[in-house]
Amino acid sequence: MRFLVRRLVFYAVAAWVALTVNFFIPRAMPGNAVQDVMSRFPELQPSAEKALEAMLGVAHPGSMWHQYTSYLGDIFRFDFGVSLSEYPARVSTLLGETIPWTLTLVGTATVIGFLVGTGFGIVAAWRSGGWLDRALPALTFVQALPYFFLALILIEVLGLKLKVFPLGQGYAGTDIPGWNWPFISSAIYHSVLPAFTIVITSVAGWMLQMRNVMITTIGEDYVLAGQAKGLRNRRVVLTYAARNAILPQLSGFANAIGFVVSGAIVMEIVFSYPGVGLLLVNAVTSNDYPLMQAIFLVISFAVLIANLLVDLVYVFVDPRARTRTA
Repeated sequence: MRFLVRRLVFYAVAAWVALTVNFFIPRAMPGNAVQDVMSRFPELQPSAEKALEAMLGVAHPGSMWHQYTSYLGDIFRFDFGVSLSEYPARVSTLLGETIPWTLTLVGTATVIGFLVGTGFGIVAAWRSGGWLDRALPALTFVQALPYFFLALILIEVLGLKLKVFPLGQGYAGTDIPGWNWPFISSAIYHSVLPAFTIVITSVAGWMLQMRNVMITTIGEDYVLAGQAKGLRNRRVVLTYAARNAILPQLSGFANAIGFVVSGAIVMEIVFSYPGVGLLLVNAVTSNDYPLMQAIFLVISFAVLIANLLVDLVYVFVDPRARTRTA
């Protein structure tokens, strides 16, 4: 219980720091959102500047504390303001439309890559020198390829030449979004190439890390003791070796899951996938400060929540951690 309280306090402080930094960074940039709107629409009258300041929450430097308190109040109400690039759409509406796409695609692909890579790493370490272990250099070479380069190759071969998969987008333009099979099947069909790109470029990393830790763990006394007792290899591998070797893997998985919300930005650009990554790029290129601020905040909180959950899982998996934190 004390461990849980300490971690909650730590993440609460980290969340406050993220909120504060997220508030000051856009205001430290040259100009502000109001000046950007006024420059893009020269036909606006000078009197419109005050109205834009009120709408976008941009006031004079002397009222910075008032801006900060108003900003915190808006955040707790999940009110991120109005998007400049998609006016008059609310930022929360745009996030609600894009986050499910990113979570479904990148989240599923990340989990699959982690599970497949971890499983391959266990087998490669336990059967050191086998075909899977010998294939690791080739898989590492694939991982070294920039995933957007691999995505372009897949589009060229499977999209343009063989016409097996669509070239991009999240679904066919003729489908109506909703909980109906034509739309769902179209979305799955359009997500195969992006998901395959993420999985194939991430498997080797998870496999290499798990294999290296497993090699060390296999030589530990408790693993040898399990083998000496005559236990089945499957139980020794999973219960004795893999359970302890997977602990460092969980930390990396927490970071990967935390950054799922940000999406694979370049991948979403290549495939024109309607996720948060593409939305962030559009926000940056359009100087859409409210939208950028909201996306950065969502990413920060996703990383914090993912790490908190893995801390709890770590204590559950490792009895030594429960003893140290008791």
